[in-house]
Amino acid sequence: MKNIFLDTNVIIDFLADQRPFSLLAAKIFNYSLEGKVKVFIPAVSYNNIYYILRQSLTNREIIKLLDELCEMTEIADVAKTIIKKSLKTDFKDFEDAIQYNCALSADKIDLIVTRDTKDFKNSTWPVLTPEEALSSLKGA
Repeated sequence: MKNIFLDTNVIIDFLADQRPFSLLAAKIFNYSLEGKVKVFIPAVSYNNIYYILRQSLTNREIIKLLDELCEMTEIADVAKTIIKKSLKTDFKDFEDAIQYNCALSADKIDLIVTRDTKDFKNSTWPVLTPEEALSSLKGA
């Protein structure tokens, strides 16, 4: 089983049904439900997802989605050490720096999945688009 770390943009694509991206994200989550992959997301993604989804959904709807997301994924904690490391990186996007450092602290990550691969150019793991990740996971 592969351990994959999802960037917030992939999760929002899935939960907000942002087509055509949501179709690929849904396949990744299906692999998770089938036990073929273990999906990790940073704790900080929850507030970012809530903030974005509140523009189109009610509080109750968002909380239900986040609760379901919680059941399908592993949550990587955001601790002071992660914030301090993130402040000292050359990432152009601070949120991506936090996510990357969360991935570093998570157990045995095999790859990072994002639609913005250029934002993770210095990653020690493979950084794949959802489409590339699905190709690599076939037969997982």
